[in-house]
Amino acid sequence: MARPNDPLDTYLLRVLVALLTEGNVTRVATRMNQTQPAISAALRKLRLVFHDELLVRSGNAMVPTPRGLEVLESARNALSEIDRLFTVGEKFDPLTAQQLFKIGCPDYLSTVFLAGVTRELRRQAPNARLMVHPLGPGYDFEQALANGDLDIVIGNWPEPPEHLHMAPLLDDEIVCLMARNHSLAQGNMTRDQYLHAPHIVPLPYSSTHRGVIDKHLASLRVTRNARVIVPFFNMAPHLLAGTDLIFTISRHFADHYSRLLPLTIVKCPIEFPRMRFYQIWHGRNQRSESQQWIRVLLKQVADKMITDTNQQ
Repeated sequence: MARPNDPLDTYLLRVLVALLTEGNVTRVATRMNQTQPAISAALRKLRLVFHDELLVRSGNAMVPTPRGLEVLESARNALSEIDRLFTVGEKFDPLTAQQLFKIGCPDYLSTVFLAGVTRELRRQAPNARLMVHPLGPGYDFEQALANGDLDIVIGNWPEPPEHLHMAPLLDDEIVCLMARNHSLAQGNMTRDQYLHAPHIVPLPYSSTHRGVIDKHLASLRVTRNARVIVPFFNMAPHLLAGTDLIFTISRHFADHYSRLLPLTIVKCPIEFPRMRFYQIWHGRNQRSESQQWIRVLLKQVADKMITDTNQQ
């Protein structure tokens, strides 16, 4: 039976899921390319539809009410089925596509890799949009993939989650980045010098997957002398100049900052495994033409980035 007076449309459903997930009107407005008043108006309408506040203020955050939590999973499932209904048999044309691609990515890939992704996306799919979500220990990226909040997550875990689809993206050598006038910059740094020198160490971007560097050091039963801990990888290079600190990172990252800042790259005296990056996605996106296309684009950009780095 037709129901012309249905109180919900897909826009309101998407606002509902986004608000209950993010708990922040401003972030949802940015994510959905809407104004903050528009999202606030949608929330008011949703409250009328469900006869419930759905989200209530708790300190500086907004948290779902019991009714909000109750409808969240049903709303996600409904949107998933709607999206699947309209994408089955649909041919993807990047030149005309207006799709939003949602990628979770650690910040140290933004400087070089995502710059290349952005250039290619603007060239090949000028009407498409890209949303990059930062990864951090408090963000459940596996749940975000399952919910459809993210399409792809890029990471370099030694053991990627087995229940998700995965494809290699790039691998890179691990090197040491330090000030050009560092006392260890000119000679062959020894293992003992490396371990005893003061290091900058970023916070892990996943609470469940240990990084390549720390996992390998733990397997050797040694630790770094971590003296400065930073929340973002891209902050570390700016703290190196004029200090005796060392930052251990992938070569493409080190190459980028050694050209911008008075820094130099030194071979690491500990033989770390290569830093391997993967793109990971949920089974819901396995056969989607648009998702297959963006995964190919990511791989092409990664291959070109490594080729350019090796030729320098």
